[in-house]
Amino acid sequence: MENVLRPLAVIGGSVLVTLLVGWATDLLLCKADERHHETPLWGLLRRARVPYQLVLCAALLRGSYDQAKLLLEHRAGIGRTLTLVLIGSAAWLAIRIAGAIVETSYSRYASARAHRDPARVRRVRTQVELIMRVVSAVVIVVAAASMLLTFPAMRAAGASLLASAGILGIVAGVAAQSTLSNMFAGLQIAFGDMVRIGDTVVVDGEWGTVDEITLTYLTVRTWDERRITMPVSYFTANPFENWSRGTPQMTGTVFWHLDHSAPLEAMRTKLRDIVRECPAWDGRAYNLYVTDTSPNTIEVRALVTAKDADDIFTVRVAVREEMIRWLCAEHPYALPRVNTAHAVPPQGRAKDDAPAGDGVERPRPVLDKDDGRTRDGVRAESVGRPGPGRR
Repeated sequence: MENVLRPLAVIGGSVLVTLLVGWATDLLLCKADERHHETPLWGLLRRARVPYQLVLCAALLRGSYDQAKLLLEHRAGIGRTLTLVLIGSAAWLAIRIAGAIVETSYSRYASARAHRDPARVRRVRTQVELIMRVVSAVVIVVAAASMLLTFPAMRAAGASLLASAGILGIVAGVAAQSTLSNMFAGLQIAFGDMVRIGDTVVVDGEWGTVDEITLTYLTVRTWDERRITMPVSYFTANPFENWSRGTPQMTGTVFWHLDHSAPLEAMRTKLRDIVRECPAWDGRAYNLYVTDTSPNTIEVRALVTAKDADDIFTVRVAVREEMIRWLCAEHPYALPRVNTAHAVPPQGRAKDDAPAGDGVERPRPVLDKDDGRTRDGVRAESVGRPGPGRR
């Protein structure tokens, strides 16, 4: 009977204590979160309750398993298994706690500077995410090394590996040259402020927003919801456009090709009305000029401003559509057309200055040598010499 109750008491007691401590800790975190709404720390720490309970349970079982006297012939294997679970759950818990602390610090910083300096907030966000990835990688490597060192055979192998660490480092550096270059490029991007999460960039002719930055690759979300994944080394070795560098304010242009008779002053007035009704316009500037001419049309350019790249696109589209709609309804003659009629001289011009007929030069009539008639059958009356019938 004792052989049955002892294992049940040890294992059941460990699980029961784990559940009670986990429930009490979660209850305290809930109350702290309700009292302190200004910080998300306590709510984020609640995400670590699963690894927290695993650490408690593995630690209790590892310390009390010898008292259970269960499966004594496999005691070493079970003890090593519990040790591995304890190390893995401890690493998981450390990553969750570090993530909660870093996320809380970033949230406080972002809430304080979101309106005053959004570019710096994006920079800090990029650095925070990369730092968390580095911390997670270091914790995982340390946990994996600790797990391997629990095996006696791996301890001897580890000593020999440390003795040849220099040669292995050179070989690994040559073999993983591209990977290492990407990692260093990721750190350079994070702390060199070249590009940040949320920046609007143009890469290989594609316009989009930086969606994710890691130590090895960068993801750009385009306007049509596509994702372009590129190695971070591309941004350190090739030029690219960053529309969010410095201030996010932008100036956009809209072009129309119109007839030479287009009402420019009326268009300027209409442009003023359009931008004032557009919520995306930031109110800084607008203007309209003729920037080029051709034999058939003139090129009219409107200049508008907005607070960022998304709003400038909205303003340009609205101005283009509303101006075309207004021209079609109020001034259709201003739209480009192909002239097929001859030019009409202005009123009051002297008749002698006007071209004869319709302005088209026609060939002189050819006379027939026999009767002085033209070849089309009409007799010519005004010729330089008398005809045979007028001698």
